[in-house]
Amino acid sequence: MNASDPESVWTSLNRDWLSAIARSGPTPLFATISGAHLYGFASPDSDVDLRGAFVLRARDLLGLSQPKETLSIEEVRDGVELDWVAHDIRKFARMMTQHNGYVLEQLFSPLVVIGDDQHDELKQIGHGCVTRGIFRHYRGFAHGRRKLLSEPNPTVKHLLYAYRVYLTGIRALRTGQIEANVCILNQEFRLPRIDELVARKSTGKEKTLLAADELQQHNSDLDDLEKQLLAAYEQSQLPEEATSRQALDDFVVRVRLKQTDP
Repeated sequence: MNASDPESVWTSLNRDWLSAIARSGPTPLFATISGAHLYGFASPDSDVDLRGAFVLRARDLLGLSQPKETLSIEEVRDGVELDWVAHDIRKFARMMTQHNGYVLEQLFSPLVVIGDDQHDELKQIGHGCVTRGIFRHYRGFAHGRRKLLSEPNPTVKHLLYAYRVYLTGIRALRTGQIEANVCILNQEFRLPRIDELVARKSTGKEKTLLAADELQQHNSDLDDLEKQLLAAYEQSQLPEEATSRQALDDFVVRVRLKQTDP
């Protein structure tokens, strides 16, 4: 698998199986690959993070019982662990307006298992949900990963996640574009240590440990990225709040009404 070419991920994944799992519950609006496969550093033993949104029937929302707005399924096939997590479109849309980089990465993931014109429309609307507020999401995520690096037995995965969220956040604040693949991001940032880390993670185990003397220089690089993230936030021309909220509201209502009750 070529980490700089997201489409090469399909050589190691069973797309039909993923699609079948996503279609086993409420009607999926879209399903995409997230996690290490999206980020460009999946190991041979990495699990598969399948994420997306589904559309509950109108009667499910109008009846007496409170519907489940989040679906979670875990399966194992041929040694591959799959984790399918999806939200009803109303909940997903609300998260899109809450400066949530995680759901935006799922929406804009190029690794599409299920997607159609509605998915494409949602992505267009989603561009108006990329705000300055995602700074808090990515800084918080980075700090969480750096805390793991300060604990015993830090892993290459923890370090790559820290690099990845900084780079994604900086690029998003500068350009309004969501890019989650660390190898593609590094074509712009050109950090010399990332390619070696990706190679170790991609050919090793999911929990490959860092050597005891590695972190000092990496922490210096991460400190610099923290400064770049703050500068990108201060200079960002992105809106403070989502500008496409009304279009998103109209979309949710329309796809809900289009869903046919049996």
